[in-house]
Amino acid sequence: MNKPLLLSTGHSACPHDCPSTCALDVEILEGGTVGRLRGAADNDYTAGVICAKVARYAERIHHPNRLLKPLQRVGEKGGGAWREIGWDDALDLIAERFLAAEVAHGPEAVWPYYYAGTMGLVQRDGIHRLRHAKRYSGQFDSICTNMAWGGWFVGAGAMRGADPREIAKSDCVVIWGTNAVATQVNVMTHAARARKERGAKIVVVDIYDNATMRQADLALKLRPGTDAALACALMHVAFRDGTADRAYLARYTDDPAGLETHLATRTPEWAAKITGLSTEEIEAFAALIGRTPRSYFRLGYGFTRQRNGAAAMHAAMSVPAVYGHWQYEGGGAFHSNSDIFGLDKSEIMGVALCDPTVRHLDQSRIGAVLTGDAEALSEGPPVTAMLIQNTNPANVCPDQRLVKQGLMRADLFVAVHEQFMTDTAKLADLVIPATMFLEHDDIYRGGGQNHITLGPKLVEPPAGVRSNHFVVEELAKRLGVADRPGFGKSEIALIDAMLKTSGEPGGFDALKAGRWIDKQPDFETAHFLKGFGWPDGKFRFRPDWAGSLAPNRPPESLGLQGPHARLPALPDHVALLESSDAAHPYRLATSPARQFLNSTFAETSGSRQREGGPALMIHPEDAAREGVEDGSVVVVGNARGEVRLEAKLTETVKPGVLVHEGLWANSDFLDGEGINVLTGADPVAPFGGAAFHDNRVWLRA
Repeated sequence: MNKPLLLSTGHSACPHDCPSTCALDVEILEGGTVGRLRGAADNDYTAGVICAKVARYAERIHHPNRLLKPLQRVGEKGGGAWREIGWDDALDLIAERFLAAEVAHGPEAVWPYYYAGTMGLVQRDGIHRLRHAKRYSGQFDSICTNMAWGGWFVGAGAMRGADPREIAKSDCVVIWGTNAVATQVNVMTHAARARKERGAKIVVVDIYDNATMRQADLALKLRPGTDAALACALMHVAFRDGTADRAYLARYTDDPAGLETHLATRTPEWAAKITGLSTEEIEAFAALIGRTPRSYFRLGYGFTRQRNGAAAMHAAMSVPAVYGHWQYEGGGAFHSNSDIFGLDKSEIMGVALCDPTVRHLDQSRIGAVLTGDAEALSEGPPVTAMLIQNTNPANVCPDQRLVKQGLMRADLFVAVHEQFMTDTAKLADLVIPATMFLEHDDIYRGGGQNHITLGPKLVEPPAGVRSNHFVVEELAKRLGVADRPGFGKSEIALIDAMLKTSGEPGGFDALKAGRWIDKQPDFETAHFLKGFGWPDGKFRFRPDWAGSLAPNRPPESLGLQGPHARLPALPDHVALLESSDAAHPYRLATSPARQFLNSTFAETSGSRQREGGPALMIHPEDAAREGVEDGSVVVVGNARGEVRLEAKLTETVKPGVLVHEGLWANSDFLDGEGINVLTGADPVAPFGGAAFHDNRVWLRA
């Protein structure tokens, strides 16, 4: 059979929840199908490299199991029986049930629920326009960034950092708490270039020997939740050995003398007992960055998904401040560039329609919300109707059993707008099919880099599939708010207006012609050499955990989250962990898989075959003690529940630490329940969030 002919190459951006936000070149084949996707070689961050799963995107967009028609549940929730209905009937049903919920309990009984299945600003954030116009319950976004952003912000006062392309100009690249090979491949592109061209050393700090750690010159495998102890020891050595840059500290930081006194007892020996590293490993790391001014710290999200995650981020980012690495090109630190883009999303989100008195519900605590927890509901009415877009909470959210219990409520109407029959869709009353990113217009910004990138529509969607924007607009008509500001415009019109309002006078047409806009600040701004983001321009070793207006801080109605009073006054290890005990002797982390992105790609055969199946990594010493054999079925559990899956004996994990990679569908597990049965939804200090990698568990054969 002849292969389809290549007709053209289109240009887009990866829409998925990955800091790289790669610029893409897309093969458009005859018949309106998609071929190979490649990284844009002329984008100097993407640099021609993308992850394998996105390169195979044709497998996903043309998948035979893709949802193509609206489906209404027949029989009991979760029973698997459906009937096809038309789009008008489906939208009428959603509007009818939303209006009924509003009549019975007020508009806050409706909860539009979304997240980052697409990072496009129109298709992702337009749901807020409907929310605000109708005064539906707000959503506090807590599931992803809060600990990382909160920890960074209380130190730097702004969400930006050294140009991520400077990794290629570094002499030491520290990849801390992120499996970049799996989750942001372009970090490795630039690190490999630095190694090849400059002889740079790559240091990786993580909890197991993942694919990134295997590429390291210095691999530091520590116990989960102990990153701050390592950071403190590095700073102790700097003061002890005279490698701290005292001139830089005096000019740019708030209390170097107080920090030095505080760290006097935070020796490598002290840190070794906490982290499980040797004192020699800690000393070697400190010596390397002490003699290498161009040391670049790429700080990820993974190590912050602990109950002490915000403190860990603050401690880690304090290290380059003590050593003065910020002064040099190829030095300093980076986590997110979220502050640099300057895009005004007010019209897309309907900000002018927002009523600040409307309650916000914590997305991570969806289980508690839907099962009637009064505190989680802010003492307000029950949620009795939902529209879910861009997320799969029955699989990805913590406290999975409680989430499923809530979604199964007979009095709760759930409409899910999806591309596949996900775990959440299976529990819905109505499922409506969604477009994929090549089938609609949108715009993206790269939190892990520096570009605003256009993602124009390149192919027609299947006949029965509709975009998020379409659904929001059509519901607005049926719910009587289509005449409100922001409604009635196409995706292109919204993008054009946002760009022009945000100081990009060429608007949509100019961005389409240029493909992307580089928003990276100048060197001195990016490296905070004009001062950090606080009024005094000083980096804060003494963070104001309660008073700092950190990104993603919860609304006033939710207040500070978690045991915030126990956060340290100066960088320090703080034992806010779900520590192991006699009944739960193991720590479990639920780390990303290379071939999946959250629950996305878990439906495609290429990704599934490469991942193999749900498995639990267990150190051979632990396996011997528990009588577990390689490939056997084990049960892992805690007070939240238990999960059965295959054992994988490996020394890539430390004794006492268990790792499960990837978010497989719940149905891929032996008992139909996924790994997030074991993760907790208790809010993490100080601004909430989910501690996915911080779980104590028991294990048995």
